[in-house]
Amino acid sequence: MGKKQETDQEKPEYGDPAQFDPSFNGPIKKRGCTDIICCILFMAVVVGYIGVGALAWLYGDPRHVLYPRNSTGWFCGIGPNKGKSNLFYYNILKCATSVNVMATALNGFQCPTTQVCVEKCPAEFMAVGILDYSKKPAAVFDQKLCVPSLDLAKTKMSVHEIVDKELCPFFFTPTTSLLGRCLPDFTTLEKIPEEFSNIPGLPSSVNATVNIIKNGTGDIVNGFNAREIGLRIFEDFASSWPWILLGLVIAMVVSMLFLLLLRFTAPVMVWVLIVGVLGAGAYGIWHCYWEYDNYKKASATISDVGFTTNFNVYLQTQETWLAFLIIISVAEAIILLTIIFLRNRILIAIALIQESSKAVGHMMSSLLYPLVTFVLLLVCVAYWGATALYLATSGNPIYRVVALNSTMSDCKSLNGTVDCDPQKFNSSDYPECPSASCIFIKYNDEGLFQRNLFNLQIYNAVAFLWCVNFVIALGQCTLAGAFASYYWAFTKPHDIPMFPLSASFLRALRFHVGSLAFGSLILTLVQIVRIILEYIDHKTRSAQNPVARFLLCCLKCCFWCLEKFIKFLNRNAYIMIAVYGKNFCVSAKNAFKLLMRNIIRVVVLDKVTDLLLFFGKLLVVGGVAVLSFFFFSGRILLPGDTFRSETLNYYWMPIITVVFGSYLIAHGFFSVYNMCVDTLFLCFLEDLERNDGSLQKPYFMSKNLMKILSKSNKAPKKGKKE
Repeated sequence: MGKKQETDQEKPEYGDPAQFDPSFNGPIKKRGCTDIICCILFMAVVVGYIGVGALAWLYGDPRHVLYPRNSTGWFCGIGPNKGKSNLFYYNILKCATSVNVMATALNGFQCPTTQVCVEKCPAEFMAVGILDYSKKPAAVFDQKLCVPSLDLAKTKMSVHEIVDKELCPFFFTPTTSLLGRCLPDFTTLEKIPEEFSNIPGLPSSVNATVNIIKNGTGDIVNGFNAREIGLRIFEDFASSWPWILLGLVIAMVVSMLFLLLLRFTAPVMVWVLIVGVLGAGAYGIWHCYWEYDNYKKASATISDVGFTTNFNVYLQTQETWLAFLIIISVAEAIILLTIIFLRNRILIAIALIQESSKAVGHMMSSLLYPLVTFVLLLVCVAYWGATALYLATSGNPIYRVVALNSTMSDCKSLNGTVDCDPQKFNSSDYPECPSASCIFIKYNDEGLFQRNLFNLQIYNAVAFLWCVNFVIALGQCTLAGAFASYYWAFTKPHDIPMFPLSASFLRALRFHVGSLAFGSLILTLVQIVRIILEYIDHKTRSAQNPVARFLLCCLKCCFWCLEKFIKFLNRNAYIMIAVYGKNFCVSAKNAFKLLMRNIIRVVVLDKVTDLLLFFGKLLVVGGVAVLSFFFFSGRILLPGDTFRSETLNYYWMPIITVVFGSYLIAHGFFSVYNMCVDTLFLCFLEDLERNDGSLQKPYFMSKNLMKILSKSNKAPKKGKKE
C-alpha cells in the first residue's frame, strides 16, 4: 500500500518519460500512412485549386491591366494599334462630370466620349472656333487624333458634322501620359487661351473650364500618379536588377562562408559574432555622438521643423542624433548585460551548434534544401499571383450605345442602357442622334463564373496559405528526419544511412502528407482569423471608439501569440513524426509533454541558440545592407559608366530589395542550422530519458554533449569515430 502511494506521488505531471527500446536506432523504417482523411482533403483542395486556375486562365485576360482600350474595345499598343500605346480622350469634360466615370485599376478609365489610340499625347492647346466651321476638315483637325475610319482628305462631311459625331476632337489641352492614358497636365492649365471661352460646347468662362477639369479629374490623375510611381519603381528594378542580383549572390556567399566557418570554428565564430554586434553598437554610439556634436551650433530644432516627409531634415537637428544615441546606448547595455549573465548558457549553446555543425558536415546537401523550399514557395506565389490576376480580369467586354453629344434633346434617351456590337454598329440606325456611338463600358460581371469571382479569390487565398504552410512543414519534417538519423547513429559516421536527406523527403511524402497537411491547416486557420481581424481593423478604424479599439487590439495580440505557439508546436511535432512515424495529434502531444518535462532546458538552451543564430542573420544582412547603401546611393563608384545611381528614380528601392532578399537568403541557410539544433536537442532529451549510460542502455549523444552534462557511458562505444 505504501509502495503504491509512493508511485502515485512520483507520477510525472506531463506523462511518463520515454522507455528504453532495444530495437530503436533512429527514424522508424516500418511505418504506415498517417492522417489519411486530412490527406484526402488536402488533395481535393489542390485539385480544386488547379481547376480554379484553369478556369481563370480560360476566362481571364491580363491585357486588361497592361493595356488601355479605345472606344471600340481594341487594346492600345498591340494588334492593329501597334505603335499607338497612349489612349486619348476627346472631351475630357465629360470624363470629369459624368456619373459613369469608372477609374479602376482593372477597367481603366472609361467615360462617355470617343477614345482613340495615339502615338503621343497632345502637348498643346487646340479648339475649333466658330470660324473653323466653314473650313475643310483637313485644315482644322489632325488626322492622327481622329477615329481611324475617318479620312479627312476624302470625307464629304463638314466640320460641324464631324464635331457632332465626335469623329475628331473639337478641343483639347496639353496632356501627359499616365499609364498609357492622356490626362490633363495641370501645370499648363493656367495658360489656357482666352478664346476657349468662345468655343461652342465649352463653358463661357475659361476659369470654369479649368475648374471642371481640375475638380473632375484631380482624383483620377492622383490615382494614376500613384500608379506612375509604381512604374518608376519598376523602371528602377529594370535598370538595376543585375546589381540587385549581385547583392543577393553576395548575401548567399557570405551566409555559406559563415556556416562553413561555423562548422570548423564554432566557438571562435560565435564569440566573434558577439563581439561584432557589440562593436557595431559601439560604432553606432560613436557616430551618433559625432553627429550630435557637429549639430551643436545648429539653430533648427525638432519643434521648428515640425512634421515633414523629408527625413533628411530631421537628420540635421541635434535632438534626432541625441535620441539615436540614447536608444543605441540602452540597447548596447542590455545586450552586454545579457551576455554577461548568460555566459555559461552560451557555452552550452556553442556545444549544440558544434554538434549541429558536425551533423551538417556529414550531410552537406542539407544546406541546399532551402533552395528546394524556395522553389516550391516561388511556384506557390507565382501560381497564386497568376490566378488572382486572371480571375480579376475575367469577363467579356460590354459595349453600349452612348450619345456622345448629350446636349441634343433627341439624344438624352441614349444613356448607356442599350447593348451593341462595335463591329456591326451603324450610327444611321439612330437618325435622331447623329452622335450615337458604340462605346466600351465595362467587363461582364453577370455570368455564373463572374458572379462568384469574389468567392474564387477567397478560395485562391486560402489554398495559397495552406500550400505555403505545407511546403514549409515538408521542409521541416525532411530536415528533422535527416538530422535525427545522424543523432541516433550509434557509431558516427559509419552508422549514418545513405542519402539521409532524400530518404527523409521520400518518407514524408509517402507516409505523412496527411499529418503535414493537418498541422498546416491548423496554422492556416489561425492566419485567416488574423487576416480577418486586420481587415476589420482597417475598415472600421475611423469609426472605432477606444473600447472597441482596445478589444480588437487584444484579439490581434492573442491570435499573434497563438500563431507563434502553433508554429513552435508544429515544428516539434514534425520532428516526432519524422522520428517515430505517428500521426500529428500523437506526435504533438508527445513533443509537448517531452518539452514540458524539460522546460528549463528548452527555454535556456533552445532560445539562446536561436538568439545566436539571429545575431548571425543580423551580421550577414547588415553587412550586405551597408554595402548596397553605399553602392546605390552613389558613394561607391564603378569605373566607366557601368552603373550610375543618378539614373534611379528612388535609389532606396533597390536597397530595400537587397536587404529583404538578403534576410530571406540568410534565414534560409540559418534555418537549416536552427532545425538541426532543435532536432538534436529533442533527440538529446529522448536519449536522456531512454538511456542511462549503462552497457545495456548506452547514450547515443556525442562525448562533447556528455561532457557538458557530466554524463558518460559506462562502457565505451566500440569502433566509434569521433
